[in-house]
This record gives sequence, C-alpha cells and structure tokens, in this order.
Amino acid sequence: MLRAKKGFTLVELLVVIAIIGVLVALLLPAVQAAREAARRMSCSNNLKQLALGIHNYHDSYKAFPFGTTNGSISYLARMLPYVEQTPLYDRVDFTANYNAAVNQPVLNTNVEAFLCPSDIDKLPLNLGGRNNYYGNSGSNILFGAPSTNPSNSNFGMPECNGVFIPVRVVRFADVIDGTSNTACIAEKLKGDGTNGIASEESDTFQPGTYPANADEAYRDCRAMDITDLSKQGVSNVGAPWIYSYHSTSRYYHVTPPNGRSCMYPPGRIATTAGSRHPGGAQIALCDGSVRFIPETVDVLIWRAIGSRDGNETIPSL
Repeated sequence: MLRAKKGFTLVELLVVIAIIGVLVALLLPAVQAAREAARRMSCSNNLKQLALGIHNYHDSYKAFPFGTTNGSISYLARMLPYVEQTPLYDRVDFTANYNAAVNQPVLNTNVEAFLCPSDIDKLPLNLGGRNNYYGNSGSNILFGAPSTNPSNSNFGMPECNGVFIPVRVVRFADVIDGTSNTACIAEKLKGDGTNGIASEESDTFQPGTYPANADEAYRDCRAMDITDLSKQGVSNVGAPWIYSYHSTSRYYHVTPPNGRSCMYPPGRIATTAGSRHPGGAQIALCDGSVRFIPETVDVLIWRAIGSRDGNETIPSL
C-alpha cells in the first residue's frame, strides 16, 4: 500500500506567508516608534545637557554666552567645556574669525552633543561640524544690532529680545518673563545641501520682501512660492556649528516650529525651530527643563516663549 506524503500544500504555505506578512506589517510601526522614542530621548538629553551647561557658564561668567562676537563665533564654541569637550575648546582662537586657518581643525569637528540622531544629514562633507541645537534670539526680526545711523533702514528697529543676541550678553536678571517661560535652546533641522531643490521643512528661503515686523515676516514667508528656486536662500543649514549665523546656530520665534524659515533684506530674519519628531520640536527653557512644543502652537504663544522681557501671559508648558 502507498502512504501519502506529509507536508504543506501550496494553499497552506501561502496562508502562512500571508499571516507572517500581516504580523510584520503590524510590528514594524511599533518597532520604528520605539526607535524614534529612543532617538527623541537622546535628543532631549542633549538639550538638557546644553541647558545645564548654560547655567554653569552663567555661574562662572555671570552671563549667557555671546550670541554673536566680532569673529562670528557661536555660543556653542563657549559651551564646549560643559559638554566634555575641553580639549576642543582649548583649540578655539576666539580672537580670530570662525573660519580662520587657526580655527579650521575645530570647525571641521563633529560634536555628538550637538547632533540629534533623528535628523538626516544631507550636507556637503566640506562644510564642517554639524549642529541641531540653536540659541534663541527672540521674537523680533533683526539679525544684528539696531543701527545708530538715522539714514540706515534698520535704524529704530527693535533689537533681538531672546537670550542669545548680537553685541551684548544677557543675564538671568534680564529674563524678566521668568526662566520657566523663556526658551533658551531649540532643535532645528539640517538643510538639504543644495539650492537645486526646495525642502520646506529645512531650507531658509528669500521672499524678497521688506517686512517691518514679525507679523509681516510670517505672512510673507507663508505666502511665497517655494518651488521658485530663485527664492532659495540657504540650503546648507546646520554647519559649521562654530559659526554664529541664523542658519547655523541661532533661531527666532517669529513663525511656529516646523514652519518655514525665511531671510529678508536688509538683515531681517525669521528662521524657526524644527525636528523630525512627529508633530513638533523640543526646546530647552532657561530654567533647564525640556519641553515638546507642538507645531500647532498658537503663534502668539510661540513668540511669547521666545521673548525674555515681553510680560506676556503664557499657558503652562
């Protein structure tokens, strides 16, 4: 007598494969979400470390680091000893320009504490060390200090009202709105590295208008056609970290997080925070705490968080 051979039929095999496929499809988002949660936690820890470093710096120097120096060296260079990078700090020549030959070895060094693992790096290799953590310059739109020349178009413009501002330093005593209500540092995405494409979430655009205040800057930035590549401003956003610039180490509270960033003549800026974390971006407040701010936040609340001395009413963060 012949015995029937045991085994799977083709139909049974296809059913098993289909079940496995469904299980993988169900599990993969959960695995990806868990990985993103771990990356977000790492990013939060970096912000926390930098914010606490700011406190230690203030204890030593009785002020925040300069937002901009004559050599355009960023606040991050002064934070190096507080993120366990003292040997790198010792190599910075603060009397020279950020891109001087003496500072090139530092300029080209990546510092892990300045990088969010959730972000994608598409920048050219020769730009220098990358950065995802920007200092808050406030909710006004002037990049530099107000002009003292009455014939200058920036004469009479309000100065930056954040904590990392041009020319002069800010102290905790200047944070009149309270350290728990004022942003210190925020995440910002690195750019796509080319003006040949437009990446709304990371590039800095040039609408070509002349806004007089934050409302006009926000309106003009939202209204522009980003597919017009003649409006590209800065795509090399996020490097080098040693450079104090609106697209490398300083940001503004003009437009909500994950919104568009724009630059205008003559020296007026509306770059904003942003991240790859779904729904918003993380900021470190001046008290050292870290908060996730949704991209749907009311723009007036976002601006109030960016101002150190506006006496605005801010809901609990």
